[in-house]
Amino acid sequence: MSGHSKWNNIKHKKEKSDAAKAKIFTKIGKEMAVAIKAGGPDPNNNSKLRDLIAKAKANNVPNDNIQRTIKKFTDNSDINYEEIVYEGYGPSGVAIIVETSTDNRNRTAGNVRAAFSKYGGNLGQNGCVGYLFEEKGVITIVDEDEEIDEDKIMEDALECGAEDIRSDEGEYSIYTDPQDLDSVRDAIIALGYKINTADLAKVPSTYVELTSEDDIENMEKMLDKFNEDDDVNAVFTNWDN
Repeated sequence: MSGHSKWNNIKHKKEKSDAAKAKIFTKIGKEMAVAIKAGGPDPNNNSKLRDLIAKAKANNVPNDNIQRTIKKFTDNSDINYEEIVYEGYGPSGVAIIVETSTDNRNRTAGNVRAAFSKYGGNLGQNGCVGYLFEEKGVITIVDEDEEIDEDKIMEDALECGAEDIRSDEGEYSIYTDPQDLDSVRDAIIALGYKINTADLAKVPSTYVELTSEDDIENMEKMLDKFNEDDDVNAVFTNWDN
């Protein structure tokens, strides 16, 4: 869940607690339910499910938990989640896209609307900000031990087929064409890099800078509120932070 840069760093700090990790896997589990319903329970034939398994493992979810979740949603076809995307504006016109998986769209819509309204934003119509973003594959690598050579990883990523790579305080974000995400991820792993996440993301074409302390505080609180909602899978913004 990111506006990239600063929010990514906030997110990684939050995810270090066991409680936060449990919440993350609850969200991944919902995404797995949607993926299994759409493409079946075999990750060899379901690339979305395969990516979600990798995402769970990157967040240190035990394999037994992952397999139990897959079995649960395979055996219980009456458990249905739908994916709904909300678009709106934050303080000073920051564009926000909220991706959700829910079994109760009224609950989810109410929570999303309330978060926008409480912190100086407003929920808009579908399409109101989507044109400001481009879908990309994004692979993240966190260099916790400061062992990665920045020039080397940039060279390796481009040779693996990446379009771009950016670094921010020990985190590397590798950008790909959406269709190349799997192949680039596999090639980078083959070179010995430990992937933190590999997901499709919406990358903004333009950014909005917040200068008011109140706006910055409200934006951070809004993102925190979305992050705490089990129905929310991902949040993308064009906040230049």
